[in-house]
Amino acid sequence: MTPAHLRCMDSGGTSDAGHGNYVSLAELAAQLKVSVQTIYDLRSKGLGPRGFRVGTQLRFRESEIDAWVERMEQADEQRDTGGAA
Repeated sequence: MTPAHLRCMDSGGTSDAGHGNYVSLAELAAQLKVSVQTIYDLRSKGLGPRGFRVGTQLRFRESEIDAWVERMEQADEQRDTGGAA
């Protein structure tokens, strides 16, 4: 690893290259007040947030989490209005 990569890791997930902040699977589950298994289940159905692996650990960009939550809100809104948006 280069020193730049180490700086990214030490800065709480914020990248010097502007890639954003990252959260772990456990952090995401805690933020949403759901179990880690719930996130796994959603992802296995293609309904969860896009993430990536660092070794064996899942990580999620905060920007992707925001977009995913927005998609869920829109889907709920459509269900509530009977599909009329």
